[in-house]
Amino acid sequence: SMKQLLDFGSNNGCERTSFAFLRQELPVRFANILKEIDLLPDKLLGTPSVKLVKSWYIQSLKELIEFHQKSPDDQKVLSDFIDTLIRVRNRHHDVVPTMAQGVIEYKDTFKVDPVTNQNIQYFLDRFYMSRISTRMLMNQHTLLFDDKSRSGHPRHIGSIDPCCDVVEVVNDAYESSKLLCDQYYLTSPELKLTQVNGKAPGEPISIVYVPSHLFHMLFELFKNSMRATVEFQENSPTLSPIEVIVVLGKEDLAIKISDRGGGVPVRKIERLFSYMYSTAPRPNVDDARNTPLAGFGYGLPISRLYAKYFQGDLNLYSICGYGTDAIIYLKALSTDSVEKLPVFNKSASKHYQATSEADDWCVPSKDPKNMAKQSAAS
Repeated sequence: SMKQLLDFGSNNGCERTSFAFLRQELPVRFANILKEIDLLPDKLLGTPSVKLVKSWYIQSLKELIEFHQKSPDDQKVLSDFIDTLIRVRNRHHDVVPTMAQGVIEYKDTFKVDPVTNQNIQYFLDRFYMSRISTRMLMNQHTLLFDDKSRSGHPRHIGSIDPCCDVVEVVNDAYESSKLLCDQYYLTSPELKLTQVNGKAPGEPISIVYVPSHLFHMLFELFKNSMRATVEFQENSPTLSPIEVIVVLGKEDLAIKISDRGGGVPVRKIERLFSYMYSTAPRPNVDDARNTPLAGFGYGLPISRLYAKYFQGDLNLYSICGYGTDAIIYLKALSTDSVEKLPVFNKSASKHYQATSEADDWCVPSKDPKNMAKQSAAS
């Protein structure tokens, strides 16, 4: 949980305890995801990109297992472990664009049916969530116990801010998105921000959270809202502002981002979170290495995983012809912020064996029957 991660990094935090936990936990998470990779369709497994990703996981698992029997009381072991974590993290830096490239290679070569689509979506959600979790654990350990990695805000415990100023992160994400929007469109919508502290009225809103995760989600949503607003209102003399409301309740923190960018049809909402239906132009692989996620259309699905990682969520509500509301939900209490992790068991493996079943709801035909003709025939 978030609270346990804080305890590892508190004054009582012990490098040996963290080492003992990670040398057990990281290999389990790597081994589980390797098991799931093997359940993917053979033709997807055979793509060069997926082969490469699998080889990275195998190599990292081998390196981590070597510490299983080593003594946590040996300072050299602890130092070597940090070096290994940094090496593993660097090796996996390009996992997202490389796996995305594998999916593209597969789609380009083979016809993909709805069941395979569903299985790949199920796998990638779990695969990328697993990656978020392992990076979080590795980052915490290196930021806390590696002298060379100790940088950033003195208040932070690893990558966690025990008093994360939510409005400050909202403003940072807005300004970063505005910079991009101004560069591309030479204009951008203003921000109208409201905050409501339901727990302590009038006080600034803060929670225990990972600011980089929150920034990632907000930056993605602001980029989408700005682009939609500028393009939908291109003939307007002024742009409607993007309205944000931040509300802290007893259990939840909610951030709602509302735009007047024209919205999207209901049938396309879930597609926006699909890895298989990206509408973005396909990036050059080398460019993708330099800017992770660029051009793959993975911004929204990955952002939703960041929200879900600590038991939150990210939802879109759209009115076609008007605009879209995006809502991020996060847990207000650090005791409720528990990792949401994929579990590899029989239920998980059954998902990959699913076959296409007949729809048990009627689907209206696009060409309605001519009842007059039918009556005449009878």
